[in-house]
Amino acid sequence: MAMDPIVEGMEAVSVHVHDIERARKFYSEVLGLREVSFLPAASRAAFAIPGSSTLLTMHIQADGEGGREPGTVSGIVFSSTDPVAACAEVRRRGGTVVDEPRTWNGPLGTVTLGVVADPDGNQFVIRRLRS
Repeated sequence: MAMDPIVEGMEAVSVHVHDIERARKFYSEVLGLREVSFLPAASRAAFAIPGSSTLLTMHIQADGEGGREPGTVSGIVFSSTDPVAACAEVRRRGGTVVDEPRTWNGPLGTVTLGVVADPDGNQFVIRRLRS
């Protein structure tokens, strides 16, 4: 028996950061995302993810807030038609490539992916899947 979903969609992906200005620079100048809001008093920023209505948000984690510490986020996957070129461009723009892009054939098709990190060490996959 199928159950009704508890969630209705994905509003945002959020990461905790140590330095909001360094994070803003990374997401805009290295990843090339468009900043849609910045609240200096709250040390919060939000960026549009191309092809999605989901926002990528970040803020400095408040004392006692809970959640994951800065630099511990994983499992976020960005799509790219050319992850090799994307990772090279991240590096050229001053970003960090954690895992060089590689390609393999798997049960879902041919996968090419690399892993990049923001200034706090939060890691993001850049992937292309061809079935």
